Amino acid sequence: MQRTNGIRRAQLLAAMASAGLSAAFLPAGPVRAAGAGTGGAGADGTRADRARGGLRHRGVVYTVGEGETPGTAFTPARMRADIRAIRDELHADTVDVTGDGVDRLTATAAEAAEHGLRVWLQPTLGDVPERDILEHLAETGRFAERLRRQGAAVDLSVGCEFWLFVPGIVPGDTARERIRNLLDGKVDPVAMQRRLDRFTAKAAVVGRSVFHGRLSYAAAQDDRVDWRLFDIVGVDYYSYFPDRAAYARELSRYLRWGKPLAVTEFGTCAYVGAPEAGGMGWDVVDYDKDPPEIKGHLVRSERTQAAYLLQLLDVFDALGLYAAMAFEFVTPDAPHRPGDPRHDLDLASYAITRTVEDRPDDPDSGWHWEPKQAFHALAHRYRRRNAPRTGTSGRRHP
Repeated sequence: MQRTNGIRRAQLLAAMASAGLSAAFLPAGPVRAAGAGTGGAGADGTRADRARGGLRHRGVVYTVGEGETPGTAFTPARMRADIRAIRDELHADTVDVTGDGVDRLTATAAEAAEHGLRVWLQPTLGDVPERDILEHLAETGRFAERLRRQGAAVDLSVGCEFWLFVPGIVPGDTARERIRNLLDGKVDPVAMQRRLDRFTAKAAVVGRSVFHGRLSYAAAQDDRVDWRLFDIVGVDYYSYFPDRAAYARELSRYLRWGKPLAVTEFGTCAYVGAPEAGGMGWDVVDYDKDPPEIKGHLVRSERTQAAYLLQLLDVFDALGLYAAMAFEFVTPDAPHRPGDPRHDLDLASYAITRTVEDRPDDPDSGWHWEPKQAFHALAHRYRRRNAPRTGTSGRRHP
């Protein structure tokens, strides 16, 4: 659920869904069996590992970026406090550091490693030339390799859903242009898949050239990916089924490769009916309004969000997956406004914390996060499954 050039990925997907284009244009097809990969994958998360039972690594997505306003801009002090909270309060053992900006990514990864967390490092740069995206990956990967050689636990993902973020796969120089071309039917799905395969292979080569640990990629659920290129299968997972067994059946198809499976994103929003909306949960905001406002009359329910996360964790545990990262720790640009439900953008946030502004009418306002029920539910589950940790962290951040 990354952002690019001021437009949310969910907004783009919502436009596709509303036009009935998702099935027509998103890559789909059966998983193709293949042999084991290279690059030091080891046995982590394979059939033998799954036989021992349980989800191996439990984490959360932590997105770094410039921020949409001065008040929500990235700061090292806030990041350091958040990483401590992820370890000491959420009791996660893994943090998925994702977003753009090599300095932000590497500083956050180093902080997480310093605190003993496993780092899933995933650079996600979009709407720039292909060579810039690959160089951004290379620089981040070189740092990941330095961390790995120093003894940190690090996995590198070469990116997220390239068909949306990388110009040239779908025609258009920006995400907005690409979605417009999809809506107008100006995309050849066969050519799109060919270009996607080409760039994915190129990114894998770049990743391998600078990083010698486990390599992965975060694909959308229906993407067709040649997983022989990677050591870990990665999927952003937002399905909803009333029957828990259906999740297991759907996820099991990714295990046919005989490789570890990481759920690189999973989660939902905090309102009644959000799980049924899947990855489209945030499509409840009218961004044509100024300021943006919630559409319809949603019923806030943090319990709904928490229950969905725990249900999926039960499935991931039963399947013995390699890792699962809840999306996401905090969404600064979606503030919670309990006295103004029409503008309570936290309803459209997948974050397990709510962002509370000190001065809601001031774009430069400071803010702090507060834990939602989902945070407490995950913390209880993570602490029960992971070794006890010590330390404290305040919830109000500079």
